[in-house]
Amino acid sequence: MDSKVNILWKKILSQSIVSAEELQKYVAVNVNDVKKTSVTYPMQINPYVLQLIKEKGSSISKQYIPDIRELDDKIGMEDPLAEERDSPVPGITHRYPDRVLFLVSNVCPSICRFCTRKRKAGKWKGLTKEQLMQGIDYIRNNVNIRDVLLSGGDPLLLQDDHLEFILSEIRNIPHVEIIRIGTRTITALPMRITPSLVRIIKKYNPVFINFHINHPDEITAESRAAISLLVDNGIVLGSQTVLLRSINDNAEIIIKLMRELLKLRVRPYYILQADLVKGTDHFRTRVEKGIEIMKKMRGFVSGLANPYFVIDLPGGGGKVPVIPDYIKNLSADKVIVENYTGDIYTYPQPKE
Repeated sequence: MDSKVNILWKKILSQSIVSAEELQKYVAVNVNDVKKTSVTYPMQINPYVLQLIKEKGSSISKQYIPDIRELDDKIGMEDPLAEERDSPVPGITHRYPDRVLFLVSNVCPSICRFCTRKRKAGKWKGLTKEQLMQGIDYIRNNVNIRDVLLSGGDPLLLQDDHLEFILSEIRNIPHVEIIRIGTRTITALPMRITPSLVRIIKKYNPVFINFHINHPDEITAESRAAISLLVDNGIVLGSQTVLLRSINDNAEIIIKLMRELLKLRVRPYYILQADLVKGTDHFRTRVEKGIEIMKKMRGFVSGLANPYFVIDLPGGGGKVPVIPDYIKNLSADKVIVENYTGDIYTYPQPKE
């Protein structure tokens, strides 16, 4: 049974659409615009995502179909988060004292048009075996590293034995306490979440998986089944959502998404202000929009369904949370606070 489901996801991935002519057979597009855009920023859309585009429309299509506006971005940066600058060895970004980002895969289930690593998507050849071991050795030789985030590309698109090798090597490093995996497979290729994959991940707990989801339309029977398989096996899931103009920059959409995720036993983790990536300016929303959405959620949605709204600062400054300003006055003897309905309350300060 495991071999059959493993063959299924690989077959779907191998049938991905990468040309404008192929895409035109299924979706009405401007072929010239798609071709021109794809030269600079490659396209890859697997059949599962293509079916979602046909069924759900713009909420999915805008995330995956090339847009000519990608070539007209005068503001974005190739590497806004300075991942390359903070890379001591290939594949590793070490910015925070106790954790590292480890790019272990160069393959995605489909290429998102707003990808924070747009400079690499569809172009990067990935790590050699020697470079992979160099990254593992870097983690082993830095005793302050207690948290390793595997990303890419998508780590879950590695072959089972390759992923298990990486997990095993990292788990055998005494000072590494937490392994995290960032993935898009749950919403872009959910059939990849197979029983054999789950058994591998479970062996190396604690492993936390944060998966990318931007719209309720991405919750399907297939993604629900993938989520259930993971959480039923004790793997903790969190979600990450990017605010995207004309796709999900709306409180009602975000609230619906967060509630649905919580019902599926997924803890909403981040709502991200879109990164300042070259070729993605048409996706970016104003920061005030994110604050407005968070304010509408507070008090009307369970605290469990309230993620952090964060900006990953250009230049490698790291993530900072952005919250509505509820404190109206702060003095030595009292704090004046506005609650979620706009009412004002006074909280007395303790004596020194």
